[in-house]
Amino acid sequence: MDTTYANVANAASTREEVALVFGTNKTWKISEDKPVKIELTNRIILSPFAAKRFALLLNGVLDEYESRFGKLEVEPQEKRPGK
Repeated sequence: MDTTYANVANAASTREEVALVFGTNKTWKISEDKPVKIELTNRIILSPFAAKRFALLLNGVLDEYESRFGKLEVEPQEKRPGK
């Protein structure tokens, strides 16, 4: 089994599959004149049913984490057009 670190993740879907994309933000000091460099390294493609089960599993793990270590505050993702 391979282990990969990721601090960037995204997801997209079609009727038949859900794709999860993972990578690493390589930008150390963000400035207006320096572009953000993200290296995408892994993609996992799931059936919608497997993705739903994974979402439930991940929510359970995060609930357990927050009960032990405190609530995680994250900024909400921007709404996409049409959502």
